[in-house]
Amino acid sequence: MNEAVSSQVLASDDAGLICGWRFFCGTREPAQTMTAQSAAEWLASSRAGTGPEDSATAAACRHDFLWLHFNLANTQSLRWLQRHAALPPVFYAALREGLTSTRIERADDSLVAVLNDVNFEFNFESADLATLWICLDDRLVVTARTQPLRTVDALRAAVREGDSPASTAELLEHLMRTQADVLVKVVRETTVRVDDIEDAILAQRYHHPRAHLGRLRRLLVRLQRLLAPEPAALFRLLQQPPKWMAEDDRRGLAAASEEFSLMLRDMQTLQDRIKLLQEEVAAAVNEDNSNSLFVLTVVTVLALPINILAGLFGMNVGGIPLAQHPHGFWIVVSLVAGFTIVAARLAFRKKRNQD
Repeated sequence: MNEAVSSQVLASDDAGLICGWRFFCGTREPAQTMTAQSAAEWLASSRAGTGPEDSATAAACRHDFLWLHFNLANTQSLRWLQRHAALPPVFYAALREGLTSTRIERADDSLVAVLNDVNFEFNFESADLATLWICLDDRLVVTARTQPLRTVDALRAAVREGDSPASTAELLEHLMRTQADVLVKVVRETTVRVDDIEDAILAQRYHHPRAHLGRLRRLLVRLQRLLAPEPAALFRLLQQPPKWMAEDDRRGLAAASEEFSLMLRDMQTLQDRIKLLQEEVAAAVNEDNSNSLFVLTVVTVLALPINILAGLFGMNVGGIPLAQHPHGFWIVVSLVAGFTIVAARLAFRKKRNQD
């Protein structure tokens, strides 16, 4: 199969394209859905400056842009991007290496970003996090993932309902704000769970708080570790933005970064609160263990006199005292009871002194 036929067959397939949208710059018209084939044709005509449309439409096309969202689990996605998208090599290197650490950097006249988000089927586990790879310039925004993500799904829903960013940078801003909204919901839901656990701990009716608190704290720590570099990376980018990024877009991204920083601070506050609850639970467990050990010690001490005397009087040797005495049994019982009372008073006096 020759190159032209192979390209046509690949373009006619969905090629792992989850959704594609064409946005009309300068207007707030609803976005137009795109297939893999129509997106390939649009990109080809955009680079050539010509197309099947009339000249007025072709001129307007030079100010429009696409958002293409791919599923990297489909092996055709990467091939389609390499054939039609003309993305910088840094983006493909990030995909091959599977980089998950947050980064936003320039690559020639494009932006390459690696962001982290919660899975669509999020269940408050630290493993329910996945990576979103992004590449954009003034004409094209490409997002790619291996697992469904809540942020992109929410942004897709907003676009369907009529949200129409005026530029690729504004689309990135909307993505970051949506990401922050999703994470704020996660923090709120986590806070509700922590509130319930705290109320149960105070009411002394929660049986396994340490395991649940530990799971929530691990989730927040991993989120914090993955997301904390994002505002700093965006700040460094805005110091030297691409030429095609307008001043309004820079201000919007800066505001989105500030909102994201506030969300991270709320997350840190919740981590500190969970840590305090864990310490309180650990102190309560230590106190319960101490009380149990004290009870065991008292029982052992109280049983010591009778065990010693029973061992002595149980030896089969001659000369056992009080063996022929008519009241020998009660004398021995009195001795055992006396020693037991003395041992109990000593043990409980030591306990009172410790309290």
